[in-house]
Amino acid sequence: MDLTALLKTSIYLISASLLYPVLVILLLMTLWVVLFGGSFAAEWLERRRLREFPPEKLPEYVANGAFDGTFPHRVTAYVVKLKQVLADQGQHAEVAVENLLAETTLAIWRRMDRLRIFVRLAPGLGLIGTLIPMGTGLAALGQGDMAKLSSDLVIAFTTTVVGLAVGMVSFFFYTVKRRWVEQDIKNIELATEVLTAMPQDGDSLP
Repeated sequence: MDLTALLKTSIYLISASLLYPVLVILLLMTLWVVLFGGSFAAEWLERRRLREFPPEKLPEYVANGAFDGTFPHRVTAYVVKLKQVLADQGQHAEVAVENLLAETTLAIWRRMDRLRIFVRLAPGLGLIGTLIPMGTGLAALGQGDMAKLSSDLVIAFTTTVVGLAVGMVSFFFYTVKRRWVEQDIKNIELATEVLTAMPQDGDSLP
């Protein structure tokens, strides 16, 4: 076997071996997106029930501790931690608050990474899942095996549809979640500025 034939055979084997892993990954991604849709709907309902206030009034509500029904659970949980830090750290409170703010912001953005990956990865996997069966289907066509060709074409087109669907749904979730995240981070920074400027006298948690 010459070098050219060896290279062609090796590339073909590598390509063919990727088909089933691609199908399994696409299936897992589809299941994850469906499950994520449930948590997305729950968060959307939570935000729909929140009271809306003019932006210029928000610092006053934060200072008065009016968090229930005004901010989502992510912001409220951060405020609870922030008040604990301000009460416990003493002279190191400023550094501790900065660290808490940075860690919270990083954790919030980190939760968006999977959606961002799905937006790019799902269509690519769909394309891979299309091209691999097309290659084997053309080989089957050359041998006159129409049943094999039909089976490969079904796999090729369905993986394309699944990959594009997962990517599009993930992009929708990512776009809406990004707006929510930016709003939450803005409110977290507002709460940090307001509460750190207030004298700490052991106020109760919101």
